[in-house]
Amino acid sequence: MATLVGWHVELEFTEEGHRTSAAALVRLGDGSEIKARGYALRHPSDPEQLRVGEEIAGARALMDIASQMLQKAHSEIDEATGRTSYPLGG
Repeated sequence: MATLVGWHVELEFTEEGHRTSAAALVRLGDGSEIKARGYALRHPSDPEQLRVGEEIAGARALMDIASQMLQKAHSEIDEATGRTSYPLGG
């Protein structure tokens, strides 16, 4: 099976106190980039587990990326067809 295109995804994390931030970037095959941020807050009584904060913040950033990608795809469909398209489950 031949690979038609590849996407490059970058995630970067920072932690300040009880807050973990994730910055996500995806570079699409058409040269466009989509960026998003996600956050996680640790309750002061919870043990420090950096990995968990990264997973939550990263997942939230990637969920935002997914939403933006759906919007982009549907805008392209609408432009090509002259009709309004609707994402399933969106």
